Amino acid sequence: MSDDLVLLERVSPSTAVLTVQRPEALNALNLDVLSALGGALLEVRRDDIRQLVVTGAGKAFVAGADIKAMRDLDREQATEFARRGQRVMHLLSTFPGVSIAAVNGYALGGGMELAMACDLIVADERAKFGQPEVKLGVIPGFGGTQRLSRLVGAMRARELIFTGRTFGAEEAVRLGLVLESVPAGTALERGRELAATIEAQGPMAIRWAKRACQLADELNIEVGLQEEAKFFGRCFDTTDQTEGMTAFVEKRAAQFTGA
Repeated sequence: MSDDLVLLERVSPSTAVLTVQRPEALNALNLDVLSALGGALLEVRRDDIRQLVVTGAGKAFVAGADIKAMRDLDREQATEFARRGQRVMHLLSTFPGVSIAAVNGYALGGGMELAMACDLIVADERAKFGQPEVKLGVIPGFGGTQRLSRLVGAMRARELIFTGRTFGAEEAVRLGLVLESVPAGTALERGRELAATIEAQGPMAIRWAKRACQLADELNIEVGLQEEAKFFGRCFDTTDQTEGMTAFVEKRAAQFTGA
């Protein structure tokens, strides 16, 4: 899929790269970009893509929501804009495969929220993160108040949101927001390497593992453990489980089919 605002490219049988491409505005999110992202994420689900790498064109991942587009909104319009952004982030966070944000530059405001909706984040050593909305007299509206606390803890999330400060890739790694910082210009390459490693694993196992991990944010541990056991059992309904264990016993590489 390609249009003026997003590019969706399949780079292997089950991996695609989704690029936000509005570089003249540092890939800022307006209603048109959000619509294009939503359409691309629906296409990903239809096309049996199991690994998705998300990045931005030019010098930024996504520098934020489009301030010029937001400035004159009234209360109802602003609420709907936030809900539109949240729906797109929900499509990404509930993608049944694995999503990897390859942050190649600025990931501020809505851009950081887009990255946080992914399962994994790798960042160019020059990347900059932040939720600077309070500097504009507003708060994060695309999920930042909810996802940041789950990633870095409640008190640190409050500090980052209340001060609106910008921070670099190394601090993002220390905070647990980012998986790893990589040399300049290699974030997309590293994202694709991670996707290739995951692609080689049992697809159904990855799907159930992701769902079990997500439940850790939603349920108490006793209920979460019960669900984990159920997902573990479901793996034994798959041919991938038979193939994976047989290959291990036979000391050969498994040939998974996703069934």
